[in-house]
Amino acid sequence: MTDLTTIENKLQPRISVAPMMDWTTKDYRFFARLFNPNVILYTEMVTTGAILFGGANRHLDYNHEEHPIVLQLGGSNPKDLATCTKMAQDWGYDEVNLNVGCPSDRVQNNKIGACLMAEPNLVAECIGEMRNAVDIPVTVKHRIGIDDMQSYEEMLHFVDTVAKTGCDNFIVHARIALLQGLSPKENRDVPPLRYEDVYRLKQERPNLLIEINGGVKTYAETLEHLKHVDGVMIGREAYHNPYLLAELGQLWDLDMPNRFDIMDQMMPYIAKRMEEGAPLSIITRHILGLFQNLPGARKWRQALSGGNAKTFADVENAIANIKEAMQRTEDYLRDHPKPIIVE
Repeated sequence: MTDLTTIENKLQPRISVAPMMDWTTKDYRFFARLFNPNVILYTEMVTTGAILFGGANRHLDYNHEEHPIVLQLGGSNPKDLATCTKMAQDWGYDEVNLNVGCPSDRVQNNKIGACLMAEPNLVAECIGEMRNAVDIPVTVKHRIGIDDMQSYEEMLHFVDTVAKTGCDNFIVHARIALLQGLSPKENRDVPPLRYEDVYRLKQERPNLLIEINGGVKTYAETLEHLKHVDGVMIGREAYHNPYLLAELGQLWDLDMPNRFDIMDQMMPYIAKRMEEGAPLSIITRHILGLFQNLPGARKWRQALSGGNAKTFADVENAIANIKEAMQRTEDYLRDHPKPIIVE
């Protein structure tokens, strides 16, 4: 397990990749780690029921290279959450996070996610039990509000109630969630971003570690947020344009890695996963954005998501296919350099 002092001291500011269902799998997380050693990676949300009754190995497994890594739990039963948090610590996770932000109908029915903002005392009880079960940090990811609870004062009451447990780290998605009437996708885009509410929370509760989430797409935007809060969580942009993670390395004076070097490091992992029985397509879908915003990005995506990439069942042919795609992309980039824009 990564030393907690290292996480708290070395990894300031806290930059993280948001938990995203079906996206932040262990294959994506291994890939993402190659861009930046300091960014904090989150698992997909895993429900307590899935861990307790669906096979812990399946849901808790990760690659050692992914540290620092946070397990995000979904649930509202304090005892079950405490049990799963202890399992996470024993498994080697660096932190555990409680999901109080997901607006999906499926999780609402089981009292999981954003609907819990309406029950701050229950969330506090859950966090208290989780914290008492482990030595690693326990954090909360939540919205600025839900449905009829849209005011800053209501969010502050939620945070203050949970903070009484000793929890001092809150990741705040700067949109409300409308649990009745909007789909999960619409809840990521339709409600307006209210960054000022998150900034105000940090200003009024300076003793808490406040991270902001929602709509962040660039290094410049990240820098602007860091003037007001302690950390920034990036969601879909980190998936579609993973090289943003490399650009964020400037926060720690890290050298910018070469995209082709990253793929060279990825090759042994792909071979290992295929030898374990993983289809090539479930791995390559996570690396389609490697050349996002560069000439040749479309050709790279086509080479990996076309029929050929899916039909190479053996490791040797699969690796040869990816290397060929890399070479074609490199040749295209050389012949079609991205124009320099002078402002």
